[in-house]
Formats: sequence, C-alpha cells, structure tokens
Amino acid sequence: MKAETPNPEVEVLSIVLADDHTVVRSALRMLLEVEPDIEVVAEAGTAEDALRYVRGHKPRVLILDLDMPGRSSLELLPEIMEASPETGVVILTMRSESEFAREALQAGVRGYVLKEAADAELVQAVRSASAGETYLQPALGVKLAREAPDPDNGGLTEREYGILKLIALGHTNAEIADQLFLSIRTVESHRANIQEKLDLNSRAELVRYALDHGIIGA
Repeated sequence: MKAETPNPEVEVLSIVLADDHTVVRSALRMLLEVEPDIEVVAEAGTAEDALRYVRGHKPRVLILDLDMPGRSSLELLPEIMEASPETGVVILTMRSESEFAREALQAGVRGYVLKEAADAELVQAVRSASAGETYLQPALGVKLAREAPDPDNGGLTEREYGILKLIALGHTNAEIADQLFLSIRTVESHRANIQEKLDLNSRAELVRYALDHGIIGA
C-alpha cells in the first residue's frame, strides 16, 4: 500500500518487476510503492514474461534478476531494449562477479545492484535509470575500477578469457553454458571468436595456449 495518494500532476514512474521468486517480488513491490510516484504495473517470473510485459506496458524501468528460468536474462536484453528503447533496465542480482556487471553494462543496462544492497540504493538506481542515467552500486564500482585487464590476453574479452580457461580445463560447451548461465549457442559463438582471435583451430591448441600463457597449470 502506498504511503499517500499520488498527485495527479506528478508523472507516474511505471515499473515491471522480473524475479522468479514470488516473495522477492512482493517485498520489492512494497519497497517501491512506498514512493508516491512509483507504480509496479506487472510482475514477471521468467525472462520471457519480462519481455512480454515490457512490450505490453512500455514501463519506464524494468527491474530484472539475472538468474531467471528459461532464457538467459543477459541474452534477452537486446530484445527487451528493442521492444521498448525508452525502458531503463536495472539488474538486481546476487551475482557480485565483476564479469556479469561489466557484461550487463556493456549490453546497455542503466543499473546494476546487488540484492544485499540497502533499499535506498535500489530506489536510487530506479530513479537514475528513469532519468536515462547509469547507476552502479558503489562497492561494485570500486571493485571494477581496481581490476586491471591482463595485457597478455590475446585481445580476448573477460568473458572469452573465462571460457577459454573452462575449455582448457576440459569442460564441454554444455557444462560451460550451465556454469555461466548462457545458452550453448552463445558459448559456441564465444569459442569461435576465441579461436579466430588467437588463430587456433582445435581444443588441443587452445589447451596448449592456456598452458603456455599460465591460464591453467601444467
């Protein structure tokens, strides 16, 4: 229940909530709708539902969990943004690994907040996204700033570097997809890019490269 009746002259900030846990969605709705100008217009339990509701409601902000049933939230982002270019996406997740935050921001999300963050941070992220600005949880921003890219990585992105390591350790494409919450097709695409960048043609050559460059131990 809202703390007060919205002023009809104040523009309502519409929200779609996407999280596969009903209890989490209920708690988020209560948190957000305390704000007199914020209204949750739909709740989604899957990434596909999130896309459907964004198409239907064209909300100002979509709050999206990374770990959703069905398709990967990260992979669905281009379709979400195409469906409603004016919708700002805020990722709300348990995943504090820097590669997820970096990949999400590169994909065009306007906010990345961990579920452990204070309530005020999520509200701030929502308002920033609504205004077309980017919000990154401060603690995570410091972590990203401190991480320097490896100059001897063959031009690989952080995601490609991680996939190369998993390939060299003997994981199949399906296992890698499961660990990184990606589709097998996306892993195959990354693998093709890795082989092209490093001019390598087989798993054996990838393993040898990983050994020679200290990516895995001998």
